[in-house]
Amino acid sequence: MLQLRPNCECCDKNLPPESTEALICSFECTFCTACATSILEGTCPNCGGELLARPRRPLAKLANNPASTQRIYKPAGCEKTA
Repeated sequence: MLQLRPNCECCDKNLPPESTEALICSFECTFCTACATSILEGTCPNCGGELLARPRRPLAKLANNPASTQRIYKPAGCEKTA
């Protein structure tokens, strides 16, 4: 099950479970749309994978399957790609 991480790893922007601005790679590294497009150019800086829209979990399912509260913030790893 997806963790639905709560923030962008680059800028620490809040990305709640219902956010349409969250993008993830296959390892669930999470970034906001602004960082993913302008800085990372659609590529995860951690694994090199493609960043795609994170699915949104229905609100009724969040009660028994909550989103993660663990924040991962690595601004040094989010430098502009070559």
